[in-house]
Amino acid sequence: MTTLTREQQTELEAAAFRHLVVHLRERSDVQNIDLMNLAGFCRNCLSNWYREAAEEAGLPVSKDESREMIYGIPYEDWKNLHQKEASPVQKAAFEQNKPKD
Repeated sequence: MTTLTREQQTELEAAAFRHLVVHLRERSDVQNIDLMNLAGFCRNCLSNWYREAAEEAGLPVSKDESREMIYGIPYEDWKNLHQKEASPVQKAAFEQNKPKD
């Protein structure tokens, strides 16, 4: 692989992150619980990581602000529009696979 400067690496990582966020916004049919069960993270995880990065940089970003950055709309609006009740199978899989604190 080509040797990248730190700035180039950051720019590429940011572009990949933006692409992931757009992809997740477009795939509102994919539920967070499905993401958690398959990949171990979801949109809320991304919003938490975004907020934590902002805090580390000394930038005040609220939970609601970071969620809106990921979802593209206020979280409550997204839930009302797209979130479905998890099935018993999804809930059982989550209990088996959820991250251990």
